[in-house]
Amino acid sequence: MAETEAALRTLAHNVRAARTRAGLSLDELGRRAKVSKGALVGLERAQGNPNFATLVRLADTLGVSVSALMEGPAEGRVRVVSADAVMPLWAGEKGGEARLMLTTTGPAPVEVWRWRLEPGEEYPSHPHQSGVVETVSVTAGQMVLVVDGTEYAVEAGQTATFDGDAPHTYRGSGSGTCHLIMTVHIPPGPVSPA
Repeated sequence: MAETEAALRTLAHNVRAARTRAGLSLDELGRRAKVSKGALVGLERAQGNPNFATLVRLADTLGVSVSALMEGPAEGRVRVVSADAVMPLWAGEKGGEARLMLTTTGPAPVEVWRWRLEPGEEYPSHPHQSGVVETVSVTAGQMVLVVDGTEYAVEAGQTATFDGDAPHTYRGSGSGTCHLIMTVHIPPGPVSPA
């Protein structure tokens, strides 16, 4: 319970700081990210339990990575992260999951994710801000990547890349579990006014 409260306090601090840096009011951030002002107020007070889609929309709108909203200050020059030390940010109905392992620092951060998808299980993603590029490298099994309505089969040993500003879906296929590493390359700076 204490870990959850600490994580919510870190998230609250990081959202407020990123919003302030971007020069956005709660109303404006809510409008751009399609999140209610009440939810944002609660979030900045370390209350509530935002879902993964909300975190992605906030991060995209603020021009930061999801983990930049969730991580505390860097603890050293080298970070080693164990998959079982990171809580899943998405859990599928058949047992799949997505874990945000880490995000690199610098003006154009890269998120590194570990995904597991069971056959037929899928995660539909909203389009990200312009300039976001995703790559998926399948390490075991098979998946179908759907980008803007077109399906692409990606198998173990294959890597696909695409611009993340279109609707996209990850779907497990074949007869076994699909394991993949996904990277999300985030352009520098907050999104300009819409």
